[in-house]
Order: sequence, then structure tokens, then C-alpha cells
Amino acid sequence: MIEVKNIEKSFGGIKILKGVSTVFETGKTNLIIGQSGSGKTVMLKSLLGIHTPESGTISFDGRIYSELAPDEKRDLRTEIGMVFQGSALFDSMTVAENVGFPLKMFTKDNNSKIQERVDFVLKRVNLTDAHKKLPSEISGGMQKRVAIARAIVNNPKYLFCDEPNSGLDPNTAILIDNLIKEITEEYNITTVINTHDMNSVMEIGEKILFLKDGLKAWEGTKEEIFRTDNEAVVAFVYSSNLFKKVREAYLKE
Repeated sequence: MIEVKNIEKSFGGIKILKGVSTVFETGKTNLIIGQSGSGKTVMLKSLLGIHTPESGTISFDGRIYSELAPDEKRDLRTEIGMVFQGSALFDSMTVAENVGFPLKMFTKDNNSKIQERVDFVLKRVNLTDAHKKLPSEISGGMQKRVAIARAIVNNPKYLFCDEPNSGLDPNTAILIDNLIKEITEEYNITTVINTHDMNSVMEIGEKILFLKDGLKAWEGTKEEIFRTDNEAVVAFVYSSNLFKKVREAYLKE
């Protein structure tokens, strides 16, 4: 569980996060949504320790990040997996080398043990024949799966995903959503996803945090978002005719 209490963050005298509080639950897919400039990227980077809030606290299973010693922060970072928006794979490394990189960086495992773990996670994301391929030789969807494999190779307690469906076709995006949800439940990870994809919200939004102008404007589940009368949420989520029709059908049930 990640607990956020009243965090505030400013840049150049402009307050981006304005006292946001929430809880991201373990074993669930927690989504952060909002328009560009709402503060969701700053929120995600604050959770990752890239940005330091001026006030408030972020705690990981009771460990308040700002109160940890440097070595404790390093230890915590080994418990975190990250899926970047553009996958962020190393172009000159093979798929297997990309996935094994965190193990070589953060563990003392020998090559045999690293290879065993790499084989396991690549099989888990349904990539059993791509070990020797370079990122340029595989599709965008496969690159995302490699990025997920790399993110979970260290058995993380916390998984962060920044726009994991960016640039993917709808069918592949659904596959990536389902994969992230399955892994979250299977390994009981606290997963936080920063997304613009309303399909993800409707499919895997077990906990949804909606930010607007740096404030928590709404939070709830994918079921609750259908019934909310929060004007900001309705305007953002149901801006397309498709989602309007889905909501109308849901409310008639």
C-alpha cells in the first residue's frame, strides 16, 4: 500500500499539486487520470522520488519516504518496477539483456540465476522466442511486454506505469492492460498507472484518482465512475459519444 497525505509541489512559484491525499491499494490496479496540466505526471514522479514535495508525506507500507536514510531509500528503490511511456529499452541490448539489466545492477546473482529469472519473466509475458532480438526487430506491443518483464524481473512490491498503452493499437492496448492486471493480482503488487486511455479506466480501473488543476477532484472505482454526477469527471471521461452511450446503457441497468 502507498499512502499519500496532503502533498504539495511547486515549480517556479506555481503550485502543481495542492494538498493531494489518497491511498493506492495492494493487489489492485490504481489509475491516475486527468487532463494535461492536471498534475498527474508530477504526482507519479513524486511517488517515484524524482520530485520532492514541499509538504506532505508519501509512505510505502508504513515507511515514510522523506524520513528514510539514504541506504533505506536505495533499498526501497529495489522494490520498485517502472514501465516507461516509450518502453525505454536499450537499443543496443537484446531483449534478454534488457530484461536482465536490473538484476545485474541491483543483485549479486550469477549469470545462470539471472538467465533463469529472465527466462521465467519472458515466458510470463508470452515472449519465449524473442531473447536474442533487438528492440528494433520487434513490434511496439512486444516492446511493451519486454518493458513489463524488465519491471517485474526483480519481484517488485510496487509497479509504476506511465502511459503503458501509448502508441498501441486498441487490441494490443487491451492485451497490455490485461497483462498488467494479471501480474498485479498474481504477485500482489501495488500498481499505479498514469493514463489518458479511457478504455483502461473502464477495463481495469479498480481504483481511480482524478486530478484537476492539482487537486483531487474525485476518486472511486470503474463501477462508481459510471454513476458519478461529478461534472468534471463526466466532462473528462464521457467527452466521446462512445463513452456517453456506454454510460447511458449502464445507468439503465
